Amino acid sequence: MKLSLQDTDKSQLLDQLGVANRHFQQTYPGDKPDRQPVHTVYGGANLFKSDTCVRMGEIALNNLRTYAPNFTELARVLQLKGHEHLPSLEKDIHALTERLDAMSEAERKQEHAWLAYSVYNKIIKKLQREAVEDFRVDFEDGFGNRPDAEEDETAVRAAQEVAKGMQNGTLSPFIGIRIKPFTEDLKARGVRTLDIFLTTLLEATGGKLPDNFVVMLPKVTIPEQMTTMVRLFELIEQANNLAPGTLKMETMVEATQIIMDEEGRNPLMRIIRASEGRCVAAHFGTYDYTASAGITAKYQTMAHPVCDFAHHMTKVALGGTGIFLSDGATNVMPIGPHRGDNLSFEQLKENRDSVHNAWRQGFHHTTHSLVNGLYQGWDLNPAQLPMRYAATYNFFLSSYDDALNRLKTFVERAAISTLTGDIFDDAATGQGLLNFFLKAMNCGAITEEEVLATGLTLDEIHTRSFFRILEGRRKQKA
Repeated sequence: MKLSLQDTDKSQLLDQLGVANRHFQQTYPGDKPDRQPVHTVYGGANLFKSDTCVRMGEIALNNLRTYAPNFTELARVLQLKGHEHLPSLEKDIHALTERLDAMSEAERKQEHAWLAYSVYNKIIKKLQREAVEDFRVDFEDGFGNRPDAEEDETAVRAAQEVAKGMQNGTLSPFIGIRIKPFTEDLKARGVRTLDIFLTTLLEATGGKLPDNFVVMLPKVTIPEQMTTMVRLFELIEQANNLAPGTLKMETMVEATQIIMDEEGRNPLMRIIRASEGRCVAAHFGTYDYTASAGITAKYQTMAHPVCDFAHHMTKVALGGTGIFLSDGATNVMPIGPHRGDNLSFEQLKENRDSVHNAWRQGFHHTTHSLVNGLYQGWDLNPAQLPMRYAATYNFFLSSYDDALNRLKTFVERAAISTLTGDIFDDAATGQGLLNFFLKAMNCGAITEEEVLATGLTLDEIHTRSFFRILEGRRKQKA
């Protein structure tokens, strides 16, 4: 076969291209296979106790059972698929529940009540088992500006409570603190709290941190704030004999300047680079961001168009980098206006209506985030937890069959592609499909067995990496 290109010329050009391709792949490695929590609960540091997350689950479960004592009630409030076919009389609800309880999962999936029944029961199990996935001991907005002596004491006490929670196994799987921002007015206070908290915690635990511990640095606007945090981390690690790189951080997107700088560029990638690999996530601050965009308090909600703009700019800037993205919080709490044990019928109805309205807002806000590819958000009150999981489970369960067919087809096609060596392209696309099932499995929406229907093995699922799955299959074919 006659060719025009000389091998030496071709090799030189392709080698140069290879360098550029590998640099791109290092910058954009794709979605991380690590577990991402579906939410972060921000709670004032002054209120934090070692068993806070356990107590939040109890409060959340009581709230759910008070205002939705059965799955049909929740389905009607949220208008879940098939809700119009569900019974309203108590005896009929009881009979339907008993019938569904007695069925296998495969049989239940053929029933119009399956989705509502599954969502409700998965929420209950989640609140009993792991109500809070991620918690931030908050020294910023949730704590406020207090005398230095009070914040010092709170930092010591909170660190001791975290150490106690580590010992008792009562902490959330992910945990961290949010310090005050590195603005001129507050930078010294933020650094002091960070130092006191970590020094106290490491002394109490013999130099150990909780699993998945992070420090949230809020209101970041310039890369130098991230760089300063990195240098502080290095000093704390050296002083406490921690391995280099142990301390991780997050940043917050809550000012217009982090979306567009003075030169009309999006600075997010430069801000992430300034963390020198220590930044693992970027959280959106709904109310600070809308305020910075000039939105008045009445209209500062997650549904405002300026939030969607910021979300999409963030996703475009950080897509493929492996940085986890989190949406903000709904500030309408599902708590009735009337308290007490001897409420009138009218007061009970007002409470129920108020809670149900707040439920719908929280459910729709979380669903909107999920649809837009933001799989994490904030919660501020235990009463919000049932709707966090209602929206999350409804999203994953409603999409399961379609995602199953797509990944199953892709796995079959990838098995052929591995023979030709097209691993990277297949892995990049396949990881996105696999992540749907990993996220659904992590939060309790589906089981490992339900992922097996994709054609993957249990061992392959546990790798959490489509690249490793393809490598393994390629070796088997060799």
